[in-house]
Amino acid sequence: MNTFRANASNIIETHLKISKVMDGDSIKVVSLFNKIEKEIRLYGLDAPETKINRKLKEDEKKTQLAGKFLIQMGMLSLKFVLKVAPPETKITIITEQDNFFDFYGRQLAYVLLPDGTCLNELLIIEGYAKPFNEYACAELANYQKLNFAAMQSGKGLYEFAKKF
Repeated sequence: MNTFRANASNIIETHLKISKVMDGDSIKVVSLFNKIEKEIRLYGLDAPETKINRKLKEDEKKTQLAGKFLIQMGMLSLKFVLKVAPPETKITIITEQDNFFDFYGRQLAYVLLPDGTCLNELLIIEGYAKPFNEYACAELANYQKLNFAAMQSGKGLYEFAKKF
């Protein structure tokens, strides 16, 4: 898995823990020091939605898959994140200085688990999220390559659909 290289344009935040897993591509984290909580959107990936919303309707049109089916896949992605990074997991986040927030004001980040594994990359490798280019990130090309391998081997959500 990816080992992040030191880069002056990255902002690294430590002493955080996951307070809530929102869905397959976003979490809430809290600082162990000042107890401030914020929502994090994982860089470079997109997981299916877990509830009916505007994005689910867009995904239905793009994929030609039923919304209820996409929600079921979103729940599988959520369960995977809960398994590998449940609430109370201590993490480090890395944010690219040039791409700090998403459209909704959530901080974009790579999430590093206690063993150094990048949660973003793990979701792609295991087929529970797909690459997402709406927000630029340095790892996107790598995620596209890893996603192709997951798709070819029918991992994760690719066991149930060729696209999501």
